[in-house]
Amino acid sequence: MSSVAIIGRPNVGKSTLFNRLVGKRLALVDDRPGVTRDRREGDADLIGMPFRVIDTAGFEDEDPDSLPGRMRVQTEAAVKECDVALFVIDARQGITPLDEEIARWLRVLGKPVIVLANKCEGKGGEAGLLEAYALGFGEPLPFSAEHGEGIVGLFQELRPFIEGSAVVAEQPSEDEDVEKTEEEVDLSPLQLAIVGRPNAGKSTLINRLIGSDRLITGPEAGITRDSIAIDWSWQGRPVRLVDTAGLRKKARVVDKMERLSVMDTFRTIDYAEVVVLLLDATQGLEGQDLRIADRVLEEGRSLIIAINKWDMVESPSAFLQAIRQGLDDGLAQVKGVPLITISALTGRGIDPLLKAAFETRKAWSRRVSTGQLNRWLIRAIAHHSPPAPGGKRIKLRYLTQIKTRPPTFVLFGTRVDQLPTSYERYLINSLRSDLGFGSVPIRLHFRAPDNPFD
Repeated sequence: MSSVAIIGRPNVGKSTLFNRLVGKRLALVDDRPGVTRDRREGDADLIGMPFRVIDTAGFEDEDPDSLPGRMRVQTEAAVKECDVALFVIDARQGITPLDEEIARWLRVLGKPVIVLANKCEGKGGEAGLLEAYALGFGEPLPFSAEHGEGIVGLFQELRPFIEGSAVVAEQPSEDEDVEKTEEEVDLSPLQLAIVGRPNAGKSTLINRLIGSDRLITGPEAGITRDSIAIDWSWQGRPVRLVDTAGLRKKARVVDKMERLSVMDTFRTIDYAEVVVLLLDATQGLEGQDLRIADRVLEEGRSLIIAINKWDMVESPSAFLQAIRQGLDDGLAQVKGVPLITISALTGRGIDPLLKAAFETRKAWSRRVSTGQLNRWLIRAIAHHSPPAPGGKRIKLRYLTQIKTRPPTFVLFGTRVDQLPTSYERYLINSLRSDLGFGSVPIRLHFRAPDNPFD
């Protein structure tokens, strides 16, 4: 049986990854570094592909006679004996000198290496993911050992190194792989969070969706304190609904329990796939609604706006137009966010809301080939060329998508640091409209080649 060694500096999530792969809490996990000392092995089964996985101590540069030094000897032995190494980095902290030292050692060793950028959930890991390209092992894999995000990608990366021709022979072709992955995304439970100001009707909406009074509701604001997850299905498609505490203006949150509830809601947003921001039609669009929406988009989550209590609106057409205008003005970074009118009390608009949620997740999870992206880039530049500050042209050379959920791209070129924000908006808006990303948040990073004479 092939073996896979997990290596990395202390406290990057190696033991959490080990537990994830073996399917049980075999390795101790703690915030303190240095919990793992000896090698720990276990049998893993990743989407039907079996292998032996080895957890190792945090790689440290210490005297070989010291305890950390002896731990490092064990780590080195595990990597030398394995078929492939999973080099785990903490994407939220970025690349450290110790990460670079481990990379140099692995290159000398000559073992196949897959870089796993752990803790990539939410927005905080994007910079570290990009930095990981500099380690020299190709495209890093965004991952969350804590939440299991990136499992399919890890399977695809490990498969060429796992022994057993029968296992490999049974796998689909490359085109079928893409179809299977897309189908897997579509059929996996939709992580759907309902957020909004207090008393917008979040709990009432979830009760209406599931068809029972599962959650406490009432006229009092702030009934919900914890984020409550409920497994459900819509038209045979699995959904995990999460009710959350109402979000008031920050200045009004002084009670400790409410602060904890707010933090819990923010965590729910971070790990959701689609977030429904519920507005109260009797109160209209307020600044706090825009702040919540901005938080969702900043975290890279898909956003849908639902206007509740629509049956109480007296002039629907004018009201809807005013809400849309307010959203376009207040959310300049994303235009055309889906806007659904509903009534949590009567069930009006429920099916359009769920349909929009699944369609939005599909766009949020979409990956475009590098060839298609660069053909699009040529057309976009031909339609609207980059400016030439000081008479010197800005050259945009190459575009690639480095992750999905949210769609994230890196555009390489010269003098890209002088590219105006207006042109960046043009590129992002064109990506959305031309390549089918709709209103989901898009990340576009610019990179210039290193100058060896700097």
